[in-house]
Amino acid sequence: MTEKDWNLLNGLALAYVGDAAYEVYIRTYLLEKGYTKPNQLHRRATHFVSAKAQAVLMYAMMAKEGFLSEEELGMYKRGRNSKSHTIAKNADVTTYRISTGFEALLGYLHLSGQIERMEELIHWCIQEVEENDHER
Repeated sequence: MTEKDWNLLNGLALAYVGDAAYEVYIRTYLLEKGYTKPNQLHRRATHFVSAKAQAVLMYAMMAKEGFLSEEELGMYKRGRNSKSHTIAKNADVTTYRISTGFEALLGYLHLSGQIERMEELIHWCIQEVEENDHER
């Protein structure tokens, strides 16, 4: 596919790639932080990669004026509005759709070669989760 073709992918295809990309960054981050036991890794990862966590992060990004470009918001909405025939295990439909939009945004950035921007968003997400977990 060419660069312009990434704009044509449906939201679920973008989310499929975004989910994988985000998961790799989070797993790498957790290993670098010293989490090595599988159960420990899984428990900690859910703070970042669950539908609920991703929806909270997406709301926070959208609340920051000018944080996301119009193009990025469009890719988020494409993923959010996609009709998935799967049902989330631990989230309501709205939360699941918002997290699908989050993953679609990351998938689009990854596929279109905007790796620096994707990493900027992921690092921001990590910082948000870590700050909010320490407040609990």
